[in-house]
Amino acid sequence: MLGAFYYHTSVSAGADVAAAREFQIGKLNPTLKVNLSANLNANVDFAFVSPTYVFMTPVLGGQASVGLGTLVGQSNASLSGTLTASIPPFTFVRSDSISDSVFGMGDLYPQASLKWNKGVDNFMIYGMGDIPVGAYSSTRLANLGIGHGAMDGGAGYTYFNPQTGHEFSVVAGLTYNFVNNSTNYQNGVDFHVDWGASQFLSKQLLVGAVGYFYDQVSGDSGSGDRVGPFESRVIGLGPQIGYIFPLGNMQGYLNLKGYGEFDAHDRPSGYNVWLTFAISPAAPTPPPPKAPMYRK
Repeated sequence: MLGAFYYHTSVSAGADVAAAREFQIGKLNPTLKVNLSANLNANVDFAFVSPTYVFMTPVLGGQASVGLGTLVGQSNASLSGTLTASIPPFTFVRSDSISDSVFGMGDLYPQASLKWNKGVDNFMIYGMGDIPVGAYSSTRLANLGIGHGAMDGGAGYTYFNPQTGHEFSVVAGLTYNFVNNSTNYQNGVDFHVDWGASQFLSKQLLVGAVGYFYDQVSGDSGSGDRVGPFESRVIGLGPQIGYIFPLGNMQGYLNLKGYGEFDAHDRPSGYNVWLTFAISPAAPTPPPPKAPMYRK
């Protein structure tokens, strides 16, 4: 099984996030008292590929799979504004303008899942991680890797009724972030929920809506934290359209979805677009009905 998607996002943030990033990349002395009127802007484009192996033998009565994903792409970021800083009794003002761009590979993302089906109900548990081998520098504003390891786990549910074409999916999980040894900064634990609802207009075409909710349940920490316990939050909402088509003896799936973000706190927000392509075994064809048998 092979999954791949193209991802584009354009986000911006105000003074609190901009100041935090300047401290983090070492552009500001942590002993300064800072008032920064600035904006942080970022644009990211990358392609993500995740080959997956699905076990034929059931595991605990379900279907098990393992995979490893990575990405390649480009990230651009800029920060500009006016900085007022002081080490009493001295105060100075300067214009601040920083920009960065990087092209390369991202981190590695091992993942495993176990799925069960019971009629129209489908259940899943999953686990995944982040191996920090991607393009990253603690002094750079734009990166493709995150510079530290992470673990994520959770569960999901899908309702799908092929008779009516109704489908609804929701996946929830928690992410634990390890300390970034380059900055001695540790992101807090976050809770995230992703959902999607769709209606099949035919056996191949679906339309619907998607959304996500992301919220840190513990603040950032570590000796490198110069701006206090950030607790990020953001909500995304948007439309989706999908199309299923035969691909030899396999099945192809294309999906386009987009999110507009709102209610952001301590993190950039904007919009993002996903174009997903997946190849998987085709759904089994139901056997033809048996001819009725009559007694003589």
